[in-house]
Amino acid sequence: MSIRFAFTLLLLFLANLVHADIQTKTITYQDGDVECHGYLAWDDAVEGKRPGVLVVHEWWGLNDYSRSRTEQLAELGYLAFAADIYGEGRTTEHPADAGKMAGEVRANVDQWRKRAQAALDVLKSQPQCDTSKLAAIGYCFGGATALQLAYSGADLDAVVTFHGALPAATLEEAKQIQAELLINHGADDTFVDADAVAKFKKVLDDAGVVYEFIAYPGAVHSFTVPSADTVGMPGIKYNKEADEKSWQAMRELFERKLGK
Repeated sequence: MSIRFAFTLLLLFLANLVHADIQTKTITYQDGDVECHGYLAWDDAVEGKRPGVLVVHEWWGLNDYSRSRTEQLAELGYLAFAADIYGEGRTTEHPADAGKMAGEVRANVDQWRKRAQAALDVLKSQPQCDTSKLAAIGYCFGGATALQLAYSGADLDAVVTFHGALPAATLEEAKQIQAELLINHGADDTFVDADAVAKFKKVLDDAGVVYEFIAYPGAVHSFTVPSADTVGMPGIKYNKEADEKSWQAMRELFERKLGK
């Protein structure tokens, strides 16, 4: 065996040891009569309790992309749980089906928030979770879901959206927000127009909500999703710079609010 080959094997072995600390499992939970299948990830090398982060999927459902983001958060030392907002683990790769599933959820806001809260409760019930330090993040449809959770007055320290839909809260709902908000938005996103952005901001300003709104130049919808370019939908495209900057902005908020 050559020295170079042996060294390569050693590097692979060490890499596997590092990755092996990240543990994952599917958790089945109930929201009324609906069975949901969430995805939990944590670093087994971290001792004791750690902050919990709820992850909410795009309109495609809880797919590999959502799971990968959940694992990334675990690598940062958080306990991360990906919610199944559609229930029954439903996913799709077809925009028409995704729009239908997302529309069904949006049609009943109270049930939408209840489904998100059920997932947050699962996260809080995990023995590794420090329930005094909680956050929620969401992508596209998931961003709107995280906001709806905040509007309901959920006990969260931080909420982060990535190219999320921006449903405007009522003034009363905005006053219930406990979390600091970070909105990562594509400056050229044609799915969320300037009027929607203005209405969204005005209510938060009127209620005195602490938030940061970052619009990334040249970024459109789904700018954090590497596979976005393959979907074939106008207005959806990956942007590496915006992806990396928005993730770093999230990390800085979490370090400040969650202490990690």
